[in-house]
Amino acid sequence: MRHLDLCSGIGGFSLAFESEGFETVGFAEVDPYCSQVLKKNWPSVPNYGDVKEIANDTTTLPEFDILTAGYPCQPFSTSGEKRGEADPRHIWPDIREIVQSRKPSWCVFENVVGHINLGIDTVLSNLEEDGYETRPFVIPAVAVDAPHKRLRVWILAYTSSGGQHKQGTLGKSLRPEAYQDRKTSKPVDGGFRQVWKTEPNVGRVADGIPDQSHRIKALGNAVVPQVARRIAHCIRLAA
Repeated sequence: MRHLDLCSGIGGFSLAFESEGFETVGFAEVDPYCSQVLKKNWPSVPNYGDVKEIANDTTTLPEFDILTAGYPCQPFSTSGEKRGEADPRHIWPDIREIVQSRKPSWCVFENVVGHINLGIDTVLSNLEEDGYETRPFVIPAVAVDAPHKRLRVWILAYTSSGGQHKQGTLGKSLRPEAYQDRKTSKPVDGGFRQVWKTEPNVGRVADGIPDQSHRIKALGNAVVPQVARRIAHCIRLAA
């Protein structure tokens, strides 16, 4: 299956989904430092740039089955002004435009938990109006053994071809049996906690590290790939 990543950051979603056998066919990132990281690690994957511009003409995008986005958290963060839709960084309408136009089978979105009290009802309602079955989860980084909470809300949405969801399909894909091998019915560990270290050995504020402030910002904005991989694993088994 083909994966398109919006608001890509340093590629956490792509790292996770490619580990489950999906192909990343495009990014959308405007931050210069993050764009350099994407180009270095995925030199053959195009970066389509600004989500707002993409929404105006989605024909520029390649074919894809899965859409992911860790869209800007500032409109919903409890540490900010909590302006929601009035915040100029609010781009959910643009992402919805892309979803409506291209109708991917699966969508996975990530944001701060403040989104639950501000904005998530609109996101879920919009997706369901567009023919998607939706389910939000709160999954912290500590759930994959990282030594910090990092609470995040993850939104998973599914539709069959043509934008009509099959009732119950999404729920079935995320029940415990989704973690079993289809042929043997044995539990599938997946090694989600062993593929990448949850914390680097070098401290984030160590002296002599190039682009230190950019790295800290990029890490702070990034999704936790171990959590995203668990979701990708479920999608692979359900597809």
